Amino acid sequence: MWQKEDLLDNMADPGQLDRLLTCIEFSKALLSAYDMETLLTAVLERIKSLIPADNWSLLLVDHQTKELYFAVVVGVDPEHLKGIRLQMGEGIAGTVARSGKPVFIPNVDQDPRFSARADSATGFNTRSIIAFPLLVRGEVIGVFEVVNVEDEKFFREKYLPLLTILADYVAIAVDNVHNLQKLQARTFIDEVTGFYNPRYLACKLDHLLPLVLEKKEFFSVAFLDLDDFKHVVDTHGHLLGSQILGEVARVIHSVLRPDDSLVRYGGDEFIILMPQTSQEEALVVVRAMRRAINSTSFLPKEGINLQVTASYGIATLPQDAQDREDLLRIADRAMFRSKGRGKDGIMVGRDLTPAPVE
Repeated sequence: MWQKEDLLDNMADPGQLDRLLTCIEFSKALLSAYDMETLLTAVLERIKSLIPADNWSLLLVDHQTKELYFAVVVGVDPEHLKGIRLQMGEGIAGTVARSGKPVFIPNVDQDPRFSARADSATGFNTRSIIAFPLLVRGEVIGVFEVVNVEDEKFFREKYLPLLTILADYVAIAVDNVHNLQKLQARTFIDEVTGFYNPRYLACKLDHLLPLVLEKKEFFSVAFLDLDDFKHVVDTHGHLLGSQILGEVARVIHSVLRPDDSLVRYGGDEFIILMPQTSQEEALVVVRAMRRAINSTSFLPKEGINLQVTASYGIATLPQDAQDREDLLRIADRAMFRSKGRGKDGIMVGRDLTPAPVE
């Protein structure tokens, strides 16, 4: 349909040379991005200045669902497109993602592949689309669309060869960020339970707590430590002990809400992070957690059916603490006071108030 060699045919055009140099600078900015937000911001800012189009979008493939989602949108309110996901083969973008080949649709009303879902959500009227895939090692990781090009002949001659080059750079940059995210994710995962580790805890709190304090929101943490777990390990061995920790973590996770995070802090101690959660709300979550653990038989496949309990401590920002260290220290102290009072209990806050269990 179009070739990168077309760019060379226009090198006598000073404007085309300027655009090529801008494209090279753009590629440097992309390849220096280390997180998706920075990368997508660079794409948005640079392509707006480089390509004369009022409406364009960058869709990326969700690795888990294999659906396309709108990562960057120009010309309409992106909030209206947040919930829209396109299946492979759905619409023009889905067609390009499935085939791996670029397409130009001069009149979408005459093309049965066109999906009007995005137009219905935004009130926009799509007339024409130029779309091409983002390819990495032969795999489509996204689709770039330019919509309603006014002077199609001029655009194809002057800008399409440039956009194919940019698409290659965007694809490489997105792939680099994904690979870095995978590497970073592995450093935040506890090998025994598959949930988060203390590295994640420190990074998450350092990022969230300043925002929480600025917005004057609640933020609660809960510590829990399994009761008499040393006796369990001495009786059943370290391998089964580690297996119990994994089972306990899954039970805890089953009662958490979508924004809560589970961290294995070390040994048989866990921390739960609960954003936008008051102390009263945190107590509801911890009580549900306690009921779930106490009612579960662990190592059932091994025929052991072990019962375990835990001791819990809760602390909340801003009423108990103003920084990460105090928040964790107070929750930890509350948990140890709970253990000292007879175990299988819940202590709350700086004042170490015992919470009635239910």
